[in-house]
Amino acid sequence: MSLKTKIVYPIAKLLSKKVKRDASNALQCQEKTRQRLVREGKKTRFGKDHQFAEIKSYEDFKQRVPLADYEDLKPYIYRINAGQSNVLWKGKPKYYAKTSGTTSGAKYIPLTKESIPNHFGTARNAIFHYVATTGKADFMDGKMMFLSGSPTLEAHYDIPTGRLSGISNHLIPAWLKKSQMPSYATNCIEDWEQKLDKIVLETVKEDMRLISGIPPWVQMYYERLLEYTGKKTVLEVFPNFSMFVYGGVNYEPYRAKLEALVGAKIPTVETYPASEGFLAFQDQQDDDALLLNVNSGIFFEFVPLHETEKEAPQRLSLGEIELGVQYAVILNTNAGLWGYKIGDTVSFVSKNPYRIKVTGRVKHFISAFGEHVIAKEVETAILDVAAMDGTQIIEFTVAPQIHPPNQALPYHEWLVAFDRIPDNLEAFEQAVDLKMQEQNIYYKDLIDGKVLQSLKIRPLHKDAFRNYMKSIGKLGGQNKVPRLSDNRNIAEKLEQYIII
Repeated sequence: MSLKTKIVYPIAKLLSKKVKRDASNALQCQEKTRQRLVREGKKTRFGKDHQFAEIKSYEDFKQRVPLADYEDLKPYIYRINAGQSNVLWKGKPKYYAKTSGTTSGAKYIPLTKESIPNHFGTARNAIFHYVATTGKADFMDGKMMFLSGSPTLEAHYDIPTGRLSGISNHLIPAWLKKSQMPSYATNCIEDWEQKLDKIVLETVKEDMRLISGIPPWVQMYYERLLEYTGKKTVLEVFPNFSMFVYGGVNYEPYRAKLEALVGAKIPTVETYPASEGFLAFQDQQDDDALLLNVNSGIFFEFVPLHETEKEAPQRLSLGEIELGVQYAVILNTNAGLWGYKIGDTVSFVSKNPYRIKVTGRVKHFISAFGEHVIAKEVETAILDVAAMDGTQIIEFTVAPQIHPPNQALPYHEWLVAFDRIPDNLEAFEQAVDLKMQEQNIYYKDLIDGKVLQSLKIRPLHKDAFRNYMKSIGKLGGQNKVPRLSDNRNIAEKLEQYIII
């Protein structure tokens, strides 16, 4: 054990104890967080506009804090941009995390002095908790790579602004910077493919032990690395590579391919970060559920997915949730987000402690005929069948085909980039369709009632999704393709890559 790991290990044990203590007192932590947020929030413009001084209970809180999206908070963001203090939170934001919006254009999510520990302290806790619970810390003795957005920041109304992953580069502690890859200059390269080539050159001769990033972009790095070196596996290049940290998308569609590229199954830790807050992380190696981050400046609320379109949907605190129900996540944070609809859906798999699985996006679903198919269902269906068939999926998305030619029945069209196309594609289609019917009773009823015909799979070229993302200027970084949508905007762009 090196000097660094000898120093880190006792710190990791202390942080791990706190993680477990907070998890075992989740409801108390959440109530204290709510009270703390209200106490600070009542001094702000938002708090005065919404009578925070009158809030005594959670019921009062729901009455005075409306559910909001970014458009609803924009008038307050404008006040901040005009130079006002104490608008959504005390003082002014330290940073804006810039994200892409669909209806709102670019979003500028505030990060405050109080909220920054949520983002970066939780990332540290996830890693240190792994060290404490497994006893494995050797990855700290080598280089660590974080595939992220550019750390270049711009001034947006005098507030430093950039991607959250880029902002994080400015907040990495000195002891970790010595191990961090790639270099700052390389991280600033905007063109993803140029950046990837430079990362390969910088890392190929280093002792890489930890790699972190969104799975599809890590896959591109692995492939480029092996192409450059002529090696068959990543472990031949980096024999001490021993930990993969990821987030942003479901790992399962990429697991088989990534493990084949690495040459072995190595330990992984899943995280659930967002510009609005760091929500959860995997705390057990034998369980892929994510431990909810209950004591880090976020008060969580949950809206049953089937109520999200209602004018006054049911709002639940953590103590009121049920297992196995799909919920839209609502955040109240010490960055000044109040009743904020983050857009993600989760289901709880445990209450002791509170663990979740991310199931999709509120707006990413198919319900052209009332079936309300969600991301978790399509991922489970195709991955289960692919595992039985010995097939690897590179990427896929699903869209409704409402008006097929020749007055045929409508269907769900699956656009799939296979590593190897199944020998019997028709049998593969049928198996996926049966898996969908098993999971979604509404979909089954539509099939049985001859409203829909069975799904159709369209194989695409292997690089179809990468070419598509490049064509819309979103190749690399934190960008990802939606698993499904209720329209054909993406499907129509991918049709040119169909090979059968």
